[in-house]
Amino acid sequence: MFKYELMFIVKPDLEEANIKKVGEEMKALVESNGAKVVDYKEMGQKELAYEIKGYKNGYYFLIVIESKDDKAVNEFSRVSLINENIIRNLVVKAD
Repeated sequence: MFKYELMFIVKPDLEEANIKKVGEEMKALVESNGAKVVDYKEMGQKELAYEIKGYKNGYYFLIVIESKDDKAVNEFSRVSLINENIIRNLVVKAD
């Protein structure tokens, strides 16, 4: 089993319910691709180090998963690049 940390930043100008919906959709996406969610955190709105796509703030999410292959990670990366509500994503393979 491989362990991954998936972090993504959602646009801050969405309604709170929509922000949480984006987080839940991404969590469901990795689960539907065979990964086990170990930890799911809504880290809240934070100021960005630099402006991204015109935004100075963003709503952070962190999902820690365990997976036997990289199918869930690849799908997460693909969808987060397409999703217009996500302004940045990061995938880290944890030890």
